[in-house]
Amino acid sequence: MEWRDAGIVLRVRRHGEAHAVVSVLTSSHGRQSGLVRGGGSRRSRAQLEPGTIGVADWRARLEDQLGTLSFEPLEAIAPDLLSDPDRLLALSSACAVLESTVTERVPVPDLYDATLALLSALRDGTPLEVYVQWEMALLTGLGFGLDLTCCAVTGTAADLRYVSPRTGRAVSEAGAGVYRDRLLPLPAFLRPDCLLSGPADRLSLGQGLSLTGHFLRRHALLPGRQDLPEARAMLIHRLAGRSGGDGA
Repeated sequence: MEWRDAGIVLRVRRHGEAHAVVSVLTSSHGRQSGLVRGGGSRRSRAQLEPGTIGVADWRARLEDQLGTLSFEPLEAIAPDLLSDPDRLLALSSACAVLESTVTERVPVPDLYDATLALLSALRDGTPLEVYVQWEMALLTGLGFGLDLTCCAVTGTAADLRYVSPRTGRAVSEAGAGVYRDRLLPLPAFLRPDCLLSGPADRLSLGQGLSLTGHFLRRHALLPGRQDLPEARAMLIHRLAGRSGGDGA
């Protein structure tokens, strides 16, 4: 078994003294892990940072083996974000969330493209709500997309303010009624009719992460995963600390 594909480094784990097991999200082969010989060296670790874009070559005698992986780095994203802790945490969170939710060896080309777009947006300074929108795309790519087109109660597309934690459907202010306190807030920047004149504030970002986090935990965590990764929790904590909100 052998293939060559574009990929994004998600995680690197030491294996023995000199090697590493590297997980990559690829364009055509999904999330794949492989043994990188010499990957434990200082030089190799610098080239295998999470978020690095490159070309992966994978080989194994049998398809279900771990296999060996060589990775040619083409573009490192993390160094461009060192001066912006929020975006660096968003990068780390995205890689860790993919590692926690995407089944190995299942092709997810749309999700790969969405992740490439996220990395480019983080590097280019796009407002941070792009990360929350990426988590929405992740849910859709995994088959658990939310329905924010109209109110589940009234059928109207206007004044959508909440999401049902059970069905993932939007609910309007009028449709919420006495169940308002049981619903998840839908921040303005995720509403279909959003016309924000500037970046979302940190409270809204926290609400967005609470929303996506609820459904990622409920539907998307891989077997054996107890919760979403620490990097994501750190991002939420940072946003909450800056905004004075309660976090997610």
